[in-house]
Amino acid sequence: MPEISGKHTRENPSPSTDPETSVTEERTETFSYRQLNKSFIELAVHIGFIGLLVSWTFVLIHPFIPIIMWSVVLTVALYPLFDWLAALLRGRRGLAAALMTVLGLLVVIGPVTWLGLGLIDGLKSLIEQLDSGKLSIPPPSQSVRDWPFIGQQVYEFWTLASTNIRSAVTYLVPELKPLGQILLDMASNAGTWTLTFLVAVIISGFLFSPGPLLVAAIKKLAHKIDAAHGERFVKLSGATIRAVSRGVIGTSLLQAIVGGIGMAVAGVPGGSLLTLAILVLGIIQIGPVMVVAPLLVWSWTTMPTTHALAFTACMAVVSFIDNFLKPFVLARGLTTPTLVTLIGVIGGVLAHGIVGLFVGPVVLAVAWDLLNAWIGESKASV
Repeated sequence: MPEISGKHTRENPSPSTDPETSVTEERTETFSYRQLNKSFIELAVHIGFIGLLVSWTFVLIHPFIPIIMWSVVLTVALYPLFDWLAALLRGRRGLAAALMTVLGLLVVIGPVTWLGLGLIDGLKSLIEQLDSGKLSIPPPSQSVRDWPFIGQQVYEFWTLASTNIRSAVTYLVPELKPLGQILLDMASNAGTWTLTFLVAVIISGFLFSPGPLLVAAIKKLAHKIDAAHGERFVKLSGATIRAVSRGVIGTSLLQAIVGGIGMAVAGVPGGSLLTLAILVLGIIQIGPVMVVAPLLVWSWTTMPTTHALAFTACMAVVSFIDNFLKPFVLARGLTTPTLVTLIGVIGGVLAHGIVGLFVGPVVLAVAWDLLNAWIGESKASV
């Protein structure tokens, strides 16, 4: 028989859980869970407080946003002129800023006063002529019937207006009612916008001198947002604002000046109102054709041939500025395609009003540049 050893074989005991270790782990998990909850609650409180602070700040500064926007736009657009004037005055930046402010106020107040007085006088004269029956419209030429699509209708209405202008006005009243409401709204807001622009001109005068410090601060903020492209976006925004100022505001103002001089020399009734219409239509990118086309028809039906030719040449200059000079000036100094800039101008006006004239192209220019940078980096990584 095999010898049986006195030693007994022992199996490996299964690991038993120590009660003290288990309690310690449970306490650690509970502590970690409480710490996580505490951190989450603190983060939520911080985010909520910051959100409340940002929201409250926006509510407080919201009424001043148009003034701030126009002040920044004016400062950026006119800063090269201010820099030149400061150098001319041997570095006296305070005096240069004061002169720029006075000049800006004169530029705003002078044309606004002239247009307002001209509009009042024109409306007063028109009402007096309507009441006295002195307002007369010459009969249309037979060639008007041959105009495509609208010739017969225009001829009939023109004939009615030449024989009985009151009936013609009565006929137009229902059609012009929506336009009249728009004009009334514009007139009611004109005073507010003029005051806003005057305050913006004054504030921009205080921003000229510390301009370099403000630009440096904006570049630092842009660098924190996007270290790779932030500074370039700041430069692109400034260049876009200057290009839009020259290409839209500048050319529209030039159109209004040329058209206003031509209408004043030709003795066009309501010339001040039509000049303002050319300026506004140019700024909102509709163009002066809505004013120029009826004026050309009027000139060839009421003026001698030589006078009508001269007036047509003047209006041709207005159209040339809009169709050829404006795109050239708008694209000068920009890497953004002209089409993108124009879309930004039109879309900005439709979305945000006149302020969107500058906001729209700046946003699209930055988006276009960012898209190009992203595409370039993607191609480089392939």
